[in-house]
Amino acid sequence: MPKSYNQTAAAIIQNIRSIRIAKQYSQDYVAAKLGISQNTYSKMELGYTEIPVERLLNLVNVLEVEISELLHPEKPVRIAPNIIRMKSNSLFA
Repeated sequence: MPKSYNQTAAAIIQNIRSIRIAKQYSQDYVAAKLGISQNTYSKMELGYTEIPVERLLNLVNVLEVEISELLHPEKPVRIAPNIIRMKSNSLFA
């Protein structure tokens, strides 16, 4: 059975957070790179606001991942070249 839009969006948002944490990037750092406030970024990560496509594409560059890594959270999270770690609960701090 396909996931609903809300479940899929929540999984993508959680994946973005997982990748950010795995790379040890702060919300402040990512927000500054995106040209937004930390508060605005936090609301995106919490799912309070939608992520515009342009910002999503910029996020791919900031997090140094492929768009497919953000959009397919069931796949492994790449945290460094040639090193792949599966998502685990420890990444969801």
